[in-house]
Amino acid sequence: MRILVTGGAGFIGSHVSCAYLVAGHEVAIADDLSSGCQKNLPAGAKFFQVDIRDMEALQRVFAEFQPTVVNHHAAQMDIRRSLREPLFDANVNVIGSLVVFELSVKHGVKRVIFASSGGAIYGEPKVIPVTEDARELPISHYGVTKLAVERYLNVYKHVYGIDFVILRYANVFGPRQNPHGEAGVVAIFAGQMLREEVPTVFGDGTKTRDYVFVEDIARANLLALSKGEGEICNLGCGAQISDYEIFDVIRRDVGFDREPQYAPKRPGEIEHIALDARRAALQLGWNPKVGLAEGIAKTVEHLRSLHGQSGR
Repeated sequence: MRILVTGGAGFIGSHVSCAYLVAGHEVAIADDLSSGCQKNLPAGAKFFQVDIRDMEALQRVFAEFQPTVVNHHAAQMDIRRSLREPLFDANVNVIGSLVVFELSVKHGVKRVIFASSGGAIYGEPKVIPVTEDARELPISHYGVTKLAVERYLNVYKHVYGIDFVILRYANVFGPRQNPHGEAGVVAIFAGQMLREEVPTVFGDGTKTRDYVFVEDIARANLLALSKGEGEICNLGCGAQISDYEIFDVIRRDVGFDREPQYAPKRPGEIEHIALDARRAALQLGWNPKVGLAEGIAKTVEHLRSLHGQSGR
């Protein structure tokens, strides 16, 4: 297949691009490098530095590469920035996505795989782990834009016949993680500890999230090339892990012997979430394989190599 990955220079998108290349697919990456990094670009992928909101420039990418599948990861992904700059957030996440979908129609794309957010779309769920049938009540602008794009995809399928798979991610972590936003907590904590800095926990440390390793996410995107037509699938491990537990696992792996410092909870963040991924198992044949401790060990090892440190 010829697959265009938007945001393919980013943390998750680069891993997805690598998985596609290893599987023998042709890959092109469209990324403006505003949050992605050129060193993340995998060998063998064509690269186009372009903002997805620039229809004229992105049109040239579609015309040259002629993708059969679009994997849409490009986004403004910082919840706190979405609260500060809601117009910018909507412009990138909604208008940018519509540009991608319009060009997908024009150039005969058969399937769109969309990276959505299981952590932001549901708001404060009443039942955990939350299923895809739960009511979506996002409490951040970012969550609203992700939900809006999901709804647009349903329209594009109904009106134009473009197939889609929507993947709602839990908190993804692993090597190459960009320490921006709440989802970057593993990279943030590990990097700070390796520099002998004391990490800050926002709130009292009891806030919980569901963590999934990036290699498992890449594998789900590979499966979604041929499975899950028209489905919305949660991708998570189904376990609530507190901020303090994450701190403690990383601390033991790094060999850090101090307690965190605490700061007030930040607006727009939910208190507790974990995702029920049984639909992904049924529709995609996907289950997470890498546990939290193993994934953190791999992430810390990667960060040590960047810092020029050896393991303890």
